[in-house]
Amino acid sequence: MMSAKRVQIFSATGRWSARCGFIILVAGLVFSLDVMAQEVIVYGGSGSRRGADEFRERASSIDVIAPQVYAVDSLGNVRGGVPQRLLEDARETNTRLMPLIMNPGFNQEIIHALLNDPEAQQRTIDFMVAEGVEYGYWGWQFDYENIDSSYKDRFTEYFRNAAKALQANGMTASVAVVPTNDQAAERGFSRYMQANWRGNFDMPALAEAGDFISLMTYAQHGGPTAPGPITGLPWMREMLDYALDQGVPIEKISIGLPFYSGYWHPDEFPNGAVRVRGNEVQFRRADSLLAAHNAERIWLEEHGVTYGFWPEYGVFHWVFLENTRSMQAKLDVVAEYPGLRGVSIWVLGAEDPGVWPLLDAAFPE
Repeated sequence: MMSAKRVQIFSATGRWSARCGFIILVAGLVFSLDVMAQEVIVYGGSGSRRGADEFRERASSIDVIAPQVYAVDSLGNVRGGVPQRLLEDARETNTRLMPLIMNPGFNQEIIHALLNDPEAQQRTIDFMVAEGVEYGYWGWQFDYENIDSSYKDRFTEYFRNAAKALQANGMTASVAVVPTNDQAAERGFSRYMQANWRGNFDMPALAEAGDFISLMTYAQHGGPTAPGPITGLPWMREMLDYALDQGVPIEKISIGLPFYSGYWHPDEFPNGAVRVRGNEVQFRRADSLLAAHNAERIWLEEHGVTYGFWPEYGVFHWVFLENTRSMQAKLDVVAEYPGLRGVSIWVLGAEDPGVWPLLDAAFPE
């Protein structure tokens, strides 16, 4: 399926993006295009956040809609599907559709069992090919997370085989990559993240096998961390620079950006433990929390984000707000790296409505 908003030209040597801009004569035909147009990928979340409700209104600003709707079990059986309404709306608006396939709940036991079983992997690949052909998907994205770093090579081989099969059937293949700079302490949080979340992605090999990677620079801070920016600008640059230094071609990187904000507060967990919980929250909730508690909004210039805090029963609650100002700061960083494939944004429906004109200006038709 080819988007009218950003036309993609496919050649024998690779894929490259184009928009109308200059004239090429090929075998007597005239094509109008503008080299290396960037694309806007927007994720639709799982469950109630699949994006079907919000997509139609925003389709003119979205090149690829990527709902998180397929889950695989340890035997390679796949369940899920794109909601019928989203299928129809994507077709009617000529928007490319790229569903995500994931280990449900980012369960490590499931993905390890899958990576230990080549037959199970082939079962998922066969499903993806058949499903993609039936529904006319533009492509698929692997969103497998929480994998022990010792499985890196097995994960790469699994994706390489999937990419070969998908591309042979006219579909793109990509991976959502948890970014890293390969630095971690001997123990503690950074070691845990490197061993289980960041260290299993062979970025150059994945980029070579597939069409692109979505470098998820969001979630710098989240549930298990202290309060902080979802995507601070120094972190964004550092993760991108590291991927480039590792040999990932810039045109194969779609940089991850957040629509969602973060809210940290003390809470009780199901096991009875009481500790700080960090939550992804929609802009409107984060904004209303700051307003309801009359919290000062502080712009953190270096990191490109607004934050605020307030006490409840003597303990601070924190919000890091993703809004139009923070989005513009991130888009300014994107502009520092000409040649990027585009942006991959999590998640539709969580955004400040004011970000859409910014995206349209940064990625014009």
